[in-house]
Amino acid sequence: MTEHEARARIQKIEEEMSKLPSGCVTCKVINGKERYYHQYYVDGKRKDKIVPAEEAEPLKTKIERYQCLKQELKELKALLPKEHRPRVKSKKVMPDVDFECQVATGEALLRMARRVAKWERRDAYEKLQDYLYSESNDRVCVIFGLRRTGKSTMLRQAIADMNADDRAKAAYIKLQSSDTMSMLDRDMKKLSRLGYQYIFIDEVTLAEEFIDTASLFSDIYATMGIKIVLSGTDSLGFWFAESEELYDRIKPNIHTTYIPFREFSRLLGIDDVDEYIRYGGTLRVGELAFDDQDANAEDASFRDDESTRRYIDTAICENIQHSLKCYESGRHFRHLQDLYDKNELTNAINRIIEDMNHRFVLNVLERDFRSGDLALARKNILRGKNSEQHGRVLDQIDTKTVTERLMEILKIRNKQSLTVPLTETHAYEIEEYLKALELIDYCPIMTTEPSKNGEDKRNVLFLQPGMRYCQAQALVHVLLKDEYFQQLDEREKTYIQDRILEGVRGRMLEDIILIETAKALNSSRYKVFKLQFDRGEFDMVVYDKQEHCCDVYEIKHSDKMVYDQTKHLIDEEKIALTERRFGEVRGKFVLYRGEMKENESGILYQNASDYLNGLPDTAITEDIEEDIGEDIEQDIDEEDQGWKLEM
Repeated sequence: MTEHEARARIQKIEEEMSKLPSGCVTCKVINGKERYYHQYYVDGKRKDKIVPAEEAEPLKTKIERYQCLKQELKELKALLPKEHRPRVKSKKVMPDVDFECQVATGEALLRMARRVAKWERRDAYEKLQDYLYSESNDRVCVIFGLRRTGKSTMLRQAIADMNADDRAKAAYIKLQSSDTMSMLDRDMKKLSRLGYQYIFIDEVTLAEEFIDTASLFSDIYATMGIKIVLSGTDSLGFWFAESEELYDRIKPNIHTTYIPFREFSRLLGIDDVDEYIRYGGTLRVGELAFDDQDANAEDASFRDDESTRRYIDTAICENIQHSLKCYESGRHFRHLQDLYDKNELTNAINRIIEDMNHRFVLNVLERDFRSGDLALARKNILRGKNSEQHGRVLDQIDTKTVTERLMEILKIRNKQSLTVPLTETHAYEIEEYLKALELIDYCPIMTTEPSKNGEDKRNVLFLQPGMRYCQAQALVHVLLKDEYFQQLDEREKTYIQDRILEGVRGRMLEDIILIETAKALNSSRYKVFKLQFDRGEFDMVVYDKQEHCCDVYEIKHSDKMVYDQTKHLIDEEKIALTERRFGEVRGKFVLYRGEMKENESGILYQNASDYLNGLPDTAITEDIEEDIGEDIEQDIDEEDQGWKLEM
C-alpha cells in the first residue's frame, strides 16, 4: 500500500469510527430478568446506559466493528513515514528522586500493569474506577482481603486501564515490612511536589504504625486532590483503622476475601460447584494457567493439607497477630495476650477453623478434638443403600488412633497440652476477629414458633470452602493409615472414602447456597434461614417480608432425582406449620447437580450451579445508586424495588 493509499484509508476509517460506539455491553440479572448496559468512558469517567434487549446484539456488533477499525488504524499509522505520524505528547520523565520505599512510575508502571491487563475484573472493580474518576476529595479508597484474592491485581488493572495522561500522573508504592509510615510520608510529599495525582499503595498494613497514623492519607493528601488507593493483606488492620484513624474517611471500602461462586466461575471459567468446593476461597487456582487443569490443581492454595495449613498460618493467624501487635502498640490483645505470649494463639485459631461449619468455638476448644466428618460419614453410610455391607465398617475402625493421627496432620493439640486455660471469652474474641476477616458469617436457624428470648439460633458458615474441604481430605488420608482400614479390599476402601467426601460436599453445598442467597438478597425485604421442625428441616427458606410469603428448598449433592429428597417438601404438616408463621409457601424447590426438571408433585429441580450463577449481583443489592448509576436507577420501576427469586 502506498503512502497516499494509506492516508486515504486512514481518513475513511476515522470517519467510520466517529459514527460507531466504543466500550462494551454487559448483562446483569435483576429481579430474575436480564438487563443490558452499554458501558463506555467519557473524559476518563465511566458511563452506563441501559440498552433494550433487542438492541444488545446489534450494539455488540457495532462495538466489535469499532475495535477492528481501531486496530487497523493503528497498523496503518505505523506504516507512515516518521515525520507524517501523529505527534505524541512527550512522556513525563521522572526527575532523579531518591525514594525511600519501592516506587514505580512511568514505563516501569506500564510494564507492571501489562501482564494483568487482559485478565477478568473482580465484581468490585467498578467501585475502584468510580473513585479514581470522581470529583470527591477528602476520602481514600481501601482494598483489603486475605492473600490471593485479587487486591494487587485490581490495582495493576486500574493502572493498565488509565489513559496515557492519567498514567503519567500515577505512582505505585509497594511497602515492605522494613518500611515505616515516616518513610512513606516523605515519599508521598515528594510525589505530591512532582504533581502526581494517583497514588496506589500496596501492602500498606506492613508498616507497623499504619493503624495508629492512617489518617494522614485522608487528612493531608486526599484533601490536596490526590486519589489514594490503599491495599493490604492484614484485613484486621484495616478493620481497626476504619473504626479509628480512618473513621468516615473511606469511600469506597472494597473487600476481596469473599469470592462467591458466580464470580469465581466468571473469573476462572470454572462452572462446576464441586471445583469451587475444592479450590474456592482464593483466585490462585487458574491464576497462572487458565486452561491447564493440572497446573491449576498444583498451584491451588488448598491443593493439600500442607498448603492449606501454610495458608491458614500465614494468611489468617499471622494476619490477626500482626494487626493486634501493631494496634495501640500491642495493647489490644485483650484476653488473648496469654495465648499469644505462650505461642498458643495460632493453635487456638486452627482448632476453631477446622470445625467451623457447625460446632463453633467453646465446645471445640474445651473438649478433645473429635472429627465431625468421621461422625457424619458413619451416619451417611448407615443410611446408604449398601448399609448392610458397609454400615458397620467405621465402627470397627480404631477411632481414637484415627483421631490422634488426624490431630497430628492438622497440627492441633488437645486442651491438656495447652498451658493457658481456654475460656469462653477467648473463644468469643477469636470469633470476632474471624468475622472481621470475612472468614465466617452467620445464617439464622429458625423454628415454626418464635424463640422465647426473641433470639434465633444461628449457624456459623465458613466462607473459604477450599480450606474446609482440604481438611476433610486430610481425614481420608488418616483413615488410609488405620490398621483395620488397610485390611479392607480396595472396593470397600474406595466406597468409604467416597461416602465421607460426599457427605462433606453435601454439607458444604448447603452452606454455600445459604450464604450466597443471603448475601445476594441483602435487603430489608428478605430473610434467608434454615427452618427446623421437631423432626426434619427445610435446608433453606427465603421469606419475603413485604409480601408475607416464602419459598422452601431442599439442597442435595446429587445428580439424580430421588423421591426421598422431597419428603419434607410434600409433608402437609410441615407446610402448614411454615405457612402459619411465614405466610403462603409459593415455591418448592430441590437444588441439586442434575438438569432442571419438574417431578410429578410439581416440585422444581434446579441445577445448583445455575441457581448460584442466577442470583442477583451482591454489589447491586448492597447499594443500587453507587454501583449502577443514576441512569440505571431511574429505569428501575416499582416491581423491581425488591429482589425476588423467580427460579
